[in-house]
Parts: sequence; structure tokens; C-alpha cells
Amino acid sequence: MKMLRLNLALLVIFFCFAAACQANKGSDPDVREPAVAGKFYPESAAKLKLAVEKFLQDALPVQVKKPVALVVPHAGYMFSGQICADGFKQVSNQNYDVIVILGTKHTNSDLQKISLYPGDGFRTPLGIAPVEKNIISALKKADPADCTLDKSLHESEHSVEVIVPFIQVVFPKAKIVPIVVGSPDMEICTRFGQALAKVLKNKNALIVSSSDLSHYPSAEYANIVDPETLAAVAGLDTAEFLATIQAHANRNIPNLYTSACGEAPIMAAMAAAKSMGADSGVVISYANSGDTSIGDKERVVGYGAVVLTAEGKGKNISVSAQQIPPAVSTALKPADRKSLLAFARETISRILLTDTLPLGRNFNASLRQKRGVFVTLKKNGMLRGCIGRMAGDEPIGRLVGAMAIQAAFNDGRFSQVTADELKDIEIEISLLTPMKQVADASDIFVGRDGVLLNKEGHHAVFLPQVAIEQGWSRDDMLDNLCLKAGLNKGCWKNGAEFSTFQDEVFSESQLK
Repeated sequence: MKMLRLNLALLVIFFCFAAACQANKGSDPDVREPAVAGKFYPESAAKLKLAVEKFLQDALPVQVKKPVALVVPHAGYMFSGQICADGFKQVSNQNYDVIVILGTKHTNSDLQKISLYPGDGFRTPLGIAPVEKNIISALKKADPADCTLDKSLHESEHSVEVIVPFIQVVFPKAKIVPIVVGSPDMEICTRFGQALAKVLKNKNALIVSSSDLSHYPSAEYANIVDPETLAAVAGLDTAEFLATIQAHANRNIPNLYTSACGEAPIMAAMAAAKSMGADSGVVISYANSGDTSIGDKERVVGYGAVVLTAEGKGKNISVSAQQIPPAVSTALKPADRKSLLAFARETISRILLTDTLPLGRNFNASLRQKRGVFVTLKKNGMLRGCIGRMAGDEPIGRLVGAMAIQAAFNDGRFSQVTADELKDIEIEISLLTPMKQVADASDIFVGRDGVLLNKEGHHAVFLPQVAIEQGWSRDDMLDNLCLKAGLNKGCWKNGAEFSTFQDEVFSESQLK
């Protein structure tokens, strides 16, 4: 009996010790814990790794041979992940031992110095990225007036953190040097950049500057100011860069809060890159949050990827495809139809598997038409979701992504689509012609016309194929439109307004 009690006591001690070890492992005081996992990027390791890999697969090809530094965005991966991947793709054929991350301050407005992170590592869902503490020490010695060691300044700052998973996937063996550049003072940034260049001399290192671009103007204004900011960065002239930022402020652009939230890290990176032999910059890609399937065009944040390189003079400004004037509405070719269906499926799949979205920037002129769009999901021939937008106020490529999301996750008639059932779902897309009001129900032709009914503030719509699929006559269709609008059957016979449209319908099974 005594032996049994002793064994039980030892067992309890063992489990308590194991639990304590596990707890210490998860909260190492020398490792910075993630602050925005599950907010800015997936908190699941599997989803996060797949998200980064998918972005890298879609990234623009390598355009530079001698990269010295990158400028990439740090917003939520839903919005800026693809642009960040475009930047990292440019250096993915290199092999670095050290990656210096220059972040900006969002959470400590009093910081005017350069905050070097003195801890052992940054934890993300992918594990711990170790800090190269020798470089931290060397920087403190090289620029003691400007640099400070303070972990607390990094605890809630996301501008460094969101860059780390890309490094863990692209350069899994590299150590990081996390730095927050607190003041956009040109002298401080230049002095620190030159000190950084000296410390990195003869080391296999890359500098990554973390900054988003314009904050909160409309997409129309962002598409004007952001390319100017990117051109100034590519020019490698800090004075020109600051002058460009100030010029934007002087123009009183509506809702423009800043042209670059990371002015300071950009200037530090420019100074360091020039001291390390960079003589030109290449703008790899640009987009703003309004270019995504869930973005709001009236209030956006801009994102750009720039490489500072030592391979010769010149700049290359790359403009997002969404800025090219739309084409005249025409019927789509089979290849364009397949492209839209593939994008709709990839959009739903990415959300389910990675909590992110594809950017959808490679649409040709035909897919930049502005037409109304409906996306319909069917499972084993039965409706599984259908939502659309009648107004042709966006390029059809972007609208297809947006409506695919709505049909899969926000059709109140159905539960949300799951990853397990996606393989059994067929996607159908309807592209609409402009609405045309008709005088009377007799002007509506079943099988040809889709119908929008309006009466007493109520409205409802059926696509042209609905009546055929249901075997309805015109009166049946209009009765059901009344019911869908929350009115009684026959409401259409008195005081109702009708608008008709046609559609171009295609599905995955038709194009296999």
C-alpha cells in the first residue's frame, strides 16, 4: 500500500513537472510572442505555411540579379500578402544567413530612436525565428546615440511580426534582426542606415523595410499618389522621397492620412542600401486594398514591393492591372470563362484552407469589363448558394471573387460551405447585360429575360434561367418574384415596375 502511494506521488510530481516545462516552453521570457496571429495572418501553422506558399506560387517572376534591400507591406495577408510575396520572390533564389527587418511604430508614439530587439527570438505559428544577437550588439556599438535596447517596444508592434513568416518559409535557416525605426528624421535614418551597412559588410545579409503606402483615400486617389511614392523610393534619394510625401500632404487629398506609414524604415533602408552598393530601385508590384475581392474602393490602403539593387541605373514602375481602362462589353471567349471559374474556386478554397485570398490581378482586358455578376453554387445538382450584384460598377474579375465569397459564406438560406464539400460543388457564373426598364409584364420573355421587380420599396430578382429550370410560365415566375420580395402572389399585376436583362451563363461542367 505504501509503495502504491509512493508511485502515485511520483506520478503526480512527474506530470506537474512536465506541465511546468510545457508552460515555460510556451512563454519563454526571451522570445517575443505573436501579437497579431489570427488577426493579420492565420494562427494555424498549416494554414499559415500554405498561405505563404500559395502567395509565392502566384508571385511575379524574378526581375533583379543583385538585390540589396526590399520594401514590402505589413498589412493583413488578406489584403497585402500577395504584394509582400512579390517582393520575397525576387530574393527567393538567394541564400541569406541574416535578414534585417526594419519596422515602423504603430503602438509607441513617443519612440524617436532606433529600437533594437535584444531577445532570443520571435515566435510565430511556424516556430521561433532566432535573433542574430551579435548584430544587435554591433549596431548598438556602431550607433549608440540613436539605438536603444528595449523589448517592450516590440511587444505589440505588427510591422516586424507579419514579415517573419515569409522569412521562415523562404529562408528557414536565416536568423533575423528585428528593428523598429521610430523617427522619420532624415539625419537619424541616414546615420543609422550607414551604420547598418558597416555592420553588415562582408555578411550574407538582406535588409527588409516594412511599410504600407497611402492610408484611407479612395482607390482613385491611391492609384495616383502611390506610384509617385514608389518611384521616389526607387530613386534612392531620401530628400526626393520626403519631398514627395510632403507634396502629397500639401495637395489636401481627401482622407489621405499618410503616403507611407513606414517613412522612417524606408529611409533607413535606402541609406543602408546605397552604402552597400545599391544604385537603382525596381518597383515590382502595386495594389491597394480596394483591388481585393473584399475591399472597399472608397477607403483603401496601398501596398508596393520594391527591390533596391546593385545591378545598374534605372527604374521600373509596375502598375496594377486594375488601372488599365476597361474594355467594351463583349461575350467572353472559352479561355476567359475558364479563368473566371478557376478564380471563383480558388477564392473559396483559399479562404477555407488559408484564411487568405488570391489577388486576382492577371485578368485581361475582357475580364475588366464592368458588368453585373451572379455566382451560383450547386451540389449534386441542387442549389447550394447564389448571390450576385446587378450593378455593373466593378470589373467582372473582381466581382466574381466577391460574389463567390458571398455565395459560399453569406447566403442566408444555407449553411456556410466547408472544405470537405468543395470538391462536390459546381460553380456557375452569370454575366449580366445592363438593366432595361419595360412598360408592362407582357414585354417579358421567359427564357430570355431576367427580371427585377420593384414595388412599394420591395424588390426581388430572378436570373433568366430560373424560370426554365423551374418549369414556370411568365405568370408563375412573376408570382414567385412577389413571394421572394416579401409580397403576396399577384402583386405584379398592379403598380409594379419591371426591369429586364439578359445573361451569359457558363459553368465548370460545360467547360471541362
